[in-house]
Amino acid sequence: MLSLFIGLLSFVLVLVCLLLGLLILIQLPKKEAGGIGQAFGGGATDALFGTGSGNALTKATKYSASAFVILCVMVSWLTAIQSNQRTSRVKEAMKGAAATTTTTVPASTMVPATPVATNLTAPAPVAAPAPASAPTPAPAAPPKNN
Repeated sequence: MLSLFIGLLSFVLVLVCLLLGLLILIQLPKKEAGGIGQAFGGGATDALFGTGSGNALTKATKYSASAFVILCVMVSWLTAIQSNQRTSRVKEAMKGAAATTTTTVPASTMVPATPVATNLTAPAPVAAPAPASAPTPAPAAPPKNN
């Protein structure tokens, strides 16, 4: 629900940004010299809003700028709340998982740990056993001299 509201406010924020940019570009310069306001039809704004169009555009710019700031603060605040809620849920889940995994195991079911091989190189070749041959006779005893 909160993420949907944040998405909606973000969409409105983008629209306000576009409106604010357009209002800034349309405004006439103070010296009544030619500028970007004239490029977009400065005379048309006089016809549409009257001769005091600078005042109407100035007020609209002020309102849209204040709406921009308020929306930025609201989106930031709501995102921080949502982040805190997610963090607290993760912490609760980790506490629950830790509580279930710390159960005691009877000693009779414990399996001794096997050592971990630390040498990851290829094992040395083992010498092949000598082929089985006929047993060699024992040397004969030397003859006795009487």
